[in-house]
Amino acid sequence: MPDNLLEIQENVPLAPLTTLGVGGAARFFVRATSEDQVAAGVKYARENGLQIFVLGGGSNILVSDRGFGGLVISVELSGVEIVNDSESNVELNVAAGEDWDAFVDFCVRSGYHGVECLSGIPGLVGGTPIQNVGAYGQEVSSTIDSLRAYDRQTDQIVELSNGDCGFAYRTSIFNTTVRNRYIVLSVRFTLSKAGRPTITYRDLKEYFSGREPTLDEVRRAVLSIRRTKSMVIDETDPNSRSAGSFFKNPIVDRAVYERIAAEFADAPYFEVDASHVKIPAAWLIARAGFAKGTVLGNAGISANHTLAIINRGNASATDIINLKNAVEAGVQEKFGIDLSPEPIFVGFNNANAKN
Repeated sequence: MPDNLLEIQENVPLAPLTTLGVGGAARFFVRATSEDQVAAGVKYARENGLQIFVLGGGSNILVSDRGFGGLVISVELSGVEIVNDSESNVELNVAAGEDWDAFVDFCVRSGYHGVECLSGIPGLVGGTPIQNVGAYGQEVSSTIDSLRAYDRQTDQIVELSNGDCGFAYRTSIFNTTVRNRYIVLSVRFTLSKAGRPTITYRDLKEYFSGREPTLDEVRRAVLSIRRTKSMVIDETDPNSRSAGSFFKNPIVDRAVYERIAAEFADAPYFEVDASHVKIPAAWLIARAGFAKGTVLGNAGISANHTLAIINRGNASATDIINLKNAVEAGVQEKFGIDLSPEPIFVGFNNANAKN
């Protein structure tokens, strides 16, 4: 690869590249608009002894106040290609740098079923398999056929099937067993051209009151519901200055839930299997004393959604972490349940930024 393939920038502020808007600078930074540039970025980091962080849309990360001392690779590959179009299904190959909600909008307008309930989620296509993004009764893993990725261990581009990705609730191999090994380059989706929109989530059922909506109506409903919760990025809404849902809904033994329900008759849950249920983290947080609008320094709980920790203006990463730790401690003390954060912590000493 030619030495001039990359334009390495230094001391690039990362806060403006995230939806939370906090954190320090990247010591080195490169925009990768091709697969060759991704590979060259990895090579540059290796030759210079630098850690790598792969930046997508910045919607699910918290950058430390000291920033990141290695190389940030901003993956900006673009393109949407229809690779197979049959009477019942369509297969699309989508570059990792494509805007996720723009892709959902394209699918809905084209009559492709499977991602309509994932409208309004900020970020890029390449980030969706990592967390197995899900909302309102859908998960992205149900539509992913395979993906193309750069393997940092072998310096090869590989194709991973859906089964290879190890998808589970908000997880995959990319954020668990082989974290930091693969850089997603593109994702292949298989979507249905027939069937009905997914209306399984309570908010959507109530919104449509039993009638069967169109795909476009579902998308507009999801966007409307998300806006009421400040879960759509809006520069005029200070409550949307967040990383989205900050905590995962914990999956617990049924006996744990029954103990809680004995004390709180309104304790909600979702069935997981015969032995486990999922308890909404928002309910646990509120019952632990952290109501909507709670303030701690320059960080706060969104006035519209208990799951969102927001930057109230001029917040530091330390402010966000202090509130995160207080919420976790409160839920643990009240219910004996450990909350797991959803965002990726960049430039901290440990994965969950306890320090």
